[in-house]
Amino acid sequence: MESCSSNASTKVFFLVGFPALQDFQTPLFVVFLLFYLLILVGNAVIITVVVVDHTLHKPMYFFLINLSVLDVLFTTTTIPKMLVMFLANAKTISFRGCFLQMYSFHGLTVTEALLLVVMAYDRYEAICNPLRYPAKMTRRVNMQLAASAWITALLIPVPVITQTSRLAYGDTTRVRHCFCDHLAVVQAACPDFSADFQTFLGFSIAMTVSVVPLLLVTLSYVHIILSVLKIHSKEGRMKAFSTCTSHLLVVGTYYFSIAVAYVSYRADIPVDVHVMSNVVFSILTPLLNPLIYTLRNKEVKSAVKKFIFLKILPLSKKFYLFG
Repeated sequence: MESCSSNASTKVFFLVGFPALQDFQTPLFVVFLLFYLLILVGNAVIITVVVVDHTLHKPMYFFLINLSVLDVLFTTTTIPKMLVMFLANAKTISFRGCFLQMYSFHGLTVTEALLLVVMAYDRYEAICNPLRYPAKMTRRVNMQLAASAWITALLIPVPVITQTSRLAYGDTTRVRHCFCDHLAVVQAACPDFSADFQTFLGFSIAMTVSVVPLLLVTLSYVHIILSVLKIHSKEGRMKAFSTCTSHLLVVGTYYFSIAVAYVSYRADIPVDVHVMSNVVFSILTPLLNPLIYTLRNKEVKSAVKKFIFLKILPLSKKFYLFG
């Protein structure tokens, strides 16, 4: 039996990945590389278009930039390491590297939940208090709201992850996952009361930082719907609510991914299905967010078309002529 200790200096973690898909490492590499490139390009387009197009210099799109930056950082915490695993079969990760990845993954997960609350509050102010909206949602207020979401979310995981790093582990600990998810690492620790308590604590905090933001978003939309219903014309109601559809789809995608990950933890399913459900959570929202805002939001859709036809295509023709 492997000795257990809390001395971190020589310890490494072995990421099991997808045991049943060991013969498909190259296809997995290609698929995840494609997803990663789509996420990077999609969110880079959103960020560039919002910065370049002055018609999008509004609070809603300032928060959208934050969401796009977050999605790039979020996927970068996990996918590059997974690509190395698939391509070079490099499945070990250092003790410090594992807990840095764990902190980044969970901190950015909470950040997304809080940013969605901020975006819901912005829609509430825009629709329920339109006359006071420009004076209330100033540049300074927008920056304070975004900064509060980032700072709060990045502080929340610190105590739990610090305590988890002090658990006893073997010299080489097998983690039944393809990245250092908190619960997977705790389950791989040497069994004792502390590990059981960390499992309970981590799950409780995860539920809190998921449910409370969802309740706040729901509360905002209850007020928004009541306010929209007071508008007499059908066109006015449709126009008011159309500014919310993209955000609602993003919220739905985010909480659907969380639900899939939650069910996989509670259900008695094969490890590959469990790991894949968590990977879906880490990829689905960053992948779909740019598509949702590009296809469903008229202002962003128009700005992207204008950017492509007025900036990208003329530039490519110039390179072609002088190439």
